Amino acid sequence: MSSGIGKRLATRKLIAASDRDRSCFEGSDIEHLIVHLENGHSSATLQNAFPLIAVAFSDDGEADLQERLALLGSLATVPAVPLQRLDPVNKSDSFALLRALAEGGVGRLAQYSASITSELAILRRERETLLENYRALEDAFQARNWEPVSEIFSHDPYADPKDDGIGQLLATAFVEQLLPVSSLAVAGFALHLHSVPRVSGELVVALSYLESGEGVAEWTVPYAQLVPNWNFFSLPRACGGAARTLRLRISATGPETVGVSLGYPIAGERYSARSELPHPDLDLRPLAFKVFTGLPGVKPAYALNMIAPSNLLEGQFIVDYRLPVDTLSQIADVSVTPIVPEFQTVRFLEHEHAIVCHPLPSGISAGAVSRAVEPGTISFSASAVIDHPQGQPAAVGFLLAPANSNARSEVAELARKGAARPSAFFSGWREVTSNQVVNINIQLEQPVRGPMDLMILSRAVTDSVDFSWLKVSGFRLVKQSTEAADVR
Repeated sequence: MSSGIGKRLATRKLIAASDRDRSCFEGSDIEHLIVHLENGHSSATLQNAFPLIAVAFSDDGEADLQERLALLGSLATVPAVPLQRLDPVNKSDSFALLRALAEGGVGRLAQYSASITSELAILRRERETLLENYRALEDAFQARNWEPVSEIFSHDPYADPKDDGIGQLLATAFVEQLLPVSSLAVAGFALHLHSVPRVSGELVVALSYLESGEGVAEWTVPYAQLVPNWNFFSLPRACGGAARTLRLRISATGPETVGVSLGYPIAGERYSARSELPHPDLDLRPLAFKVFTGLPGVKPAYALNMIAPSNLLEGQFIVDYRLPVDTLSQIADVSVTPIVPEFQTVRFLEHEHAIVCHPLPSGISAGAVSRAVEPGTISFSASAVIDHPQGQPAAVGFLLAPANSNARSEVAELARKGAARPSAFFSGWREVTSNQVVNINIQLEQPVRGPMDLMILSRAVTDSVDFSWLKVSGFRLVKQSTEAADVR
């Protein structure tokens, strides 16, 4: 036994004896381990003592110990102490056994306990250091005005004249919407409302993981806290852990219905809004929503109309990827038009990671990026704008075709029939102006089985195409993966 442990044990009395037997222990090598229970006290007191066993050499000592040990029960922190009668003739043998009991086994336990306590203290210091570094990192982001939240996906609101509105559906059932991005680093989302009742009522929004059904958070928001515009729902911390699919579920209460906006029609049913009850407005229409990401585990920055969750609720992965510069730079002009322009209609802007596709008065201007879409892709999105203040509006669209197909032939088929071949996917046409950036999305019903070519299309929507420099950027794709190791 080390001297340190011996000193610690020397301050702890581990063997109880009667004061009547004090003389038997004086001068022995276990004298420092004995606590003598004095007679004449109506209550038991212990100081620096934790008796494991009581020993007696005489009848009077045994009787006195029985009386004194009975009083130890009032301490409530000392378990029952066994009483052992020793032979006064063989005291040396008894003392050796007692010392082995007190200093041998107990010494090892004390050493083990001291080691655990020391390691626990180290872990506590390391945890405090980690938390301090974590706070310093957050402070550094705030000091440099690095906002840890950015918009990565958006479905713009679109009001179809034939819409009946889904307000009544929200009051009687619910509407679900899958988010076509990975859950990793998602810090919140926004819902667009085109109208908000002034009477009492609540909008109930729940976010959960599709694969496990585990809830993430729930928002119960009175109508008085909502605005007829974008309303931001934040998480306390951006999502971490494995990449999973997030699912929104929305319902409402109150005598009047809230006007939750829908987005433009999309090609895939998987990422369309759905309900347990049929409704004509939900025919390949998503909700109008935005998704924001930040640093996993970090509290998102404040945004206008931000709503904190009311409650925090306690396979297959999805992977986000972007088109690299080397891939975009290989874009080829596959336009189908009778006009021979005097300028380059399709080109790559290296410093902006963007594609320019200038429409012509007739036909379709198109650029093809070979094998840009990876197998397993289920979603594609990009933003578009007319990059000139005097630019005339144009229409933009995206076409996905098998990698072994003829890109110009695919565009010609679309120009001739107004629809893509069965093996291809067309986003539809969206009008773009110089005043506002629009987001174009393709959600597929099933993941693509093989690599596909991406075609960026533009055509005129008025008699003039002056300065219609259509710029497309922010290419973002999402694919499914069955292995966690593929998540990045």
